[in-house]
Amino acid sequence: MYIIFILLGISMTVAAGFLVSFLWAVRTGQYDDPDSPAVRMLLDDKKTSGNTIH
Repeated sequence: MYIIFILLGISMTVAAGFLVSFLWAVRTGQYDDPDSPAVRMLLDDKKTSGNTIH
């Protein structure tokens, strides 16, 4: 029966570690990417030079 409490304590410690790591990543800007490379080409408003093909 004691092994359940030990495993529960270990799992709660690991879960708390993941939560702290996630919160640290969010606060330091690891997930800040307003214009990802996948949609950057769709938001490109620059005009090209006069040699455009229509």
